[in-house]
Order: sequence, then structure tokens, then C-alpha cells
Amino acid sequence: MKKIFSTKVSESTLSVALFIFRVGVGALMMIQHGLDKLQHFASKSGKFADPFGVGSTTSYSMVVFAEFFCAAFIILGLFTRLAAIPLVIAMGVALFVAHKGQFFGPGENAGIYLISFFTILLAGPGRFSLDRLIGK
Repeated sequence: MKKIFSTKVSESTLSVALFIFRVGVGALMMIQHGLDKLQHFASKSGKFADPFGVGSTTSYSMVVFAEFFCAAFIILGLFTRLAAIPLVIAMGVALFVAHKGQFFGPGENAGIYLISFFTILLAGPGRFSLDRLIGK
């Protein structure tokens, strides 16, 4: 019971928390959003928004790359900070372009994911990751 009210932060608890956060957010993104876009690529890619003027298929491909493949890298803890960058960009575009910055409304999910992936970008993968094994 003392640990709940303690103000001390232990390295191992922080690493476990980062692992749970990283795997949880990455899995939600990959399964709920990326997998659907990947499975329906042919039918959805031509109708997708083109906020950067590169074509709807290219824009859709970049979002699929971020939401499926980069999320998988984050789950594994492999190239974690690098993989978080496309997700931060994709969620920023989703929140500020597609949902017109309406954080308290239709852009809520994009905002939560943006904060989550930006936190992973800053904090890194933690001790329980492939990045740590490679770095040794």
C-alpha cells in the first residue's frame, strides 16, 4: 500500500509502464486503424484526402505505413523514436486538417493518439524493447 502513495519513481516500474503504454497504444492503432486501411487499400485509396498535394493514393499509402507498419515497430520497440515520427505527423494531420482542430469532439481520438505517440517519441521505448537489445 505504501508504493501507491510513494513519490519515488523506480527504473523498473517506469520501464514496465512504458512497455504497457507502448504495446497498448501501438496495438490499438495497428489493429483498429491500420489493419482496416491495409485490408481495404484498393477500395479506399482513390477516395482518400490529399492534404499535401501528392495524390490520394500516395497520401493513403503514407497513412497505412504509419498506422500499420510504424505501429508494429512501436509494439516491438524497434526503431521506436523513428517509427513514432510518421504517427505524430499522421495524427497531427488527422486532428488539425481532417477534424479542423476539434480536440473536444470528432478529433478526440486523433488528439489522444497524437499525445500518446509524441510521448513515446520523447520517452523512447524503455528497457523492454528490441532497441535496447540492439543498443547493447
